[in-house]
Amino acid sequence: MAELPINLKIRNSLHPQKLESVECCSLLRSIPGKREVYDALWNNQPVIVKIFLKKIFAFRHLKREWQGLKILQKRQLNSPKPLFFGETADGSWAIVTEKIVNSSTALDIFNSAENNQDKLKLLILVCRELANQNGKGVLQKDLHLGNFILAGDEVYALDPARMEFFHRPLCKSKSTSQLALLSCFLPDDYVRSFERLCREYFDARQWQFDETQKVLVLKSRDRHRKKQIKKGLKKYIRTSKRTLSVKSGQFFAIFDRGFIEHIRPIDFIEQIDSLMDAGRILKKGRTSYLSRLMWNGKDVVVKRYNHKGLIHSLRHTIKGSRARRNWLFSHRLAMLEIPTPRPLAFIEQRKGQIIWQSYIVTEYIEGQKLYDFLKNSRPEQQEQLQINGKLKNLMSKLAKYRITHGDLKHTNILITEDKVVLTDLDSMRYHKVGWFYKACRARDMNYINQFIGSSEDLNLSSEK
Repeated sequence: MAELPINLKIRNSLHPQKLESVECCSLLRSIPGKREVYDALWNNQPVIVKIFLKKIFAFRHLKREWQGLKILQKRQLNSPKPLFFGETADGSWAIVTEKIVNSSTALDIFNSAENNQDKLKLLILVCRELANQNGKGVLQKDLHLGNFILAGDEVYALDPARMEFFHRPLCKSKSTSQLALLSCFLPDDYVRSFERLCREYFDARQWQFDETQKVLVLKSRDRHRKKQIKKGLKKYIRTSKRTLSVKSGQFFAIFDRGFIEHIRPIDFIEQIDSLMDAGRILKKGRTSYLSRLMWNGKDVVVKRYNHKGLIHSLRHTIKGSRARRNWLFSHRLAMLEIPTPRPLAFIEQRKGQIIWQSYIVTEYIEGQKLYDFLKNSRPEQQEQLQINGKLKNLMSKLAKYRITHGDLKHTNILITEDKVVLTDLDSMRYHKVGWFYKACRARDMNYINQFIGSSEDLNLSSEK
C-alpha cells in the first residue's frame, strides 16, 4: 500500500471521457487481496472509496454493490448515495459513494456503550430500520452491526452487495430469521430485552407478537448462533484482524494481536521453555507443565502438553493438538459469554509432520478453586446460594449448546469476586451424538455434585 494521502485517478464509467481525481486520506478497512476502503475527498466533498483488488471478480462485485445502492435509493431506504464508479490506473475497479458525516458504525457504538441499556437502545434503532428494509423487500444476507452506520438516530445500511432484493415484503419466516440474527447480540439471559426487541420489530411490521412467535424466534436464534460460532472459530486459526499466524522452523503459532503488541512473536516462541522455567511453576508432571509468568507487561499462564511417545503424538496430530482444542474452546465459550481465561496464544512444535508437543497461553485470573472456596472459606448461606446459582447457569448454558467439559475436577473451576470461571478446556467436547453427550454430561454432573456435597440448591439434570 502506498503512503497516504494517495491521489487516485479513476476513469468514470458513467462518463468515459472523464478522469476523476480522488484524494484518499485514510484507510478505513483492508482485506488483503480483496478490497480496501478509504476516507477520501472528491471535488472538496467528503466521500468513501471502495477499491476492489481481486482482478477476476472485481467488476462483478462492484456491479453488485452499485446496483444494490441504486435499489436502496429507489426504495427510499437510508444508505450512502452512489456517486460514480470506474477503473483505476492499475486496472482495479473502484466505487465512490457519499460519506455520511459525523457517523459511526453500529458495531463501534455497541462495543463502546457504557451499559446494557445503551446497547439495547442501539439495537432497537437498528431493529426498526431492519424492519423497514424487510418490509420493502430487502433481505440482509450478511447481517451484522458493522453493516450499519448511525448519524444521530438515523440508521444507514452498508454493503448492499450482500443483500437480496424482492418485489414484495419479506414473508414472516424470512423476517423472523432476520430478527433472530439481530437478537444474537443480546446475551441469552436478557429475556426482557429480547422480548422488547421482538415487539419493536413486530410492531414495525404491524404483526402480532405472541408466545408462539417468541418460540420461533428463539429457535431461529439458536440456529444462527451455532452457525456464527462455526464461522467465527475459523478466523481464530488464521491471520485476521484479531489474530496473527506465525510459522518459524518447527513451530506453528497463533497469537492474539494484543499479546504481541510492539514485540516480535518469534522472540516468545524461541524463549518459551526458559520463560516457563524462570516463572512460578504451578505443576510439573509427565503429561503437562504449567507455569505463571510475566510477558510484555501481561500476567499469563503457559501450559505445555508434553511429548509422551510416538503413538501419543500421532493421535494428537490426527485429531488436533490439545493446545489447539483449548484455544478454540476458549473462543467458543467467549462467544457464548461463558467465563474462561482469555486465550492469548497457542503454539505447536512439530517434528516433520508430527506434532511433538504444544503450548497454550492464557491470561492469569485471580480466584479460588471451587473446593477450597466451599471447604476453607466457609461461605455464608446466601453466598453459597449465589455460587450455586452461577454454577447452575453455567451448566445450563453448556447443556443448551451440548458442550461437556470432560475434566471437572476442583482445580478447573475458579471462584472470583463475581464469576464462576472454567479452566483447562482441552478435554472439552461439542456433541452431535445424543447418547454420547448424555453419558459425558452425566460424568460432568457427578463431578459437580461431589463439590456441592450436601447442598440441595444445585438442582441440575443430566438429561438436558
